[in-house]
Amino acid sequence: MALLERVATLLRANLNDLIDRAEHPEKMLKQVILDMENQLMQVKTQVAIAIADHHLLMGKRDENLAKEQEFMKKAELALDKRQEDLARAALERALSFQQMAASFEQQVADQNVQVENLKSALGKLDQKLIEARTKAEMLAAEHRRARAVSKANGAHMAITDASNSGAFERMRDKVQRASAAGRAGTEMLEENKDDRLETLQKDDQVDRLLAELKARKGLAK
Repeated sequence: MALLERVATLLRANLNDLIDRAEHPEKMLKQVILDMENQLMQVKTQVAIAIADHHLLMGKRDENLAKEQEFMKKAELALDKRQEDLARAALERALSFQQMAASFEQQVADQNVQVENLKSALGKLDQKLIEARTKAEMLAAEHRRARAVSKANGAHMAITDASNSGAFERMRDKVQRASAAGRAGTEMLEENKDDRLETLQKDDQVDRLLAELKARKGLAK
């Protein structure tokens, strides 16, 4: 059956190998999932049809078995009535229905195998579909993480490049010069205060010496 062959091909597919070989793994998995979903719908339809045919064949078998019993009773009745020719004819019909019932019985058995095969394929394909969807979700998450890491690395590189750029160096030098100028100004103010204090001390000493000298000379007022 072509349908089961297509399903078997999907079931044999190694998703990990397909992902490793695919140029675009996410697209490949989406296509595989789409194929599986389509095949799954077809298998479900075939299962329903196979089950319906199974019931139809069993009905035909039972109908022929009933007919066989009916003509067996007619043959018995004909013998009771001493009509052997009618009994023979009834037995021939009964035998014909018996053979048809046996044929339908074989078809019922074959159809039962077909139904079970389709049900099994349906279950396996459903599990394979779940596996493919899970792998697709994992792969998508992995790609999202990879993109996030790539963006983070790009931002880090941008910061690093900015740190190494001439503009950054010039800005740093400007800040350092401004800081140095500020420190120099502060030092100059401090030195100016020290000079003034030293001048005041000298003036005070001069005034004291002058007063002493005037006192010795009797010039003090």
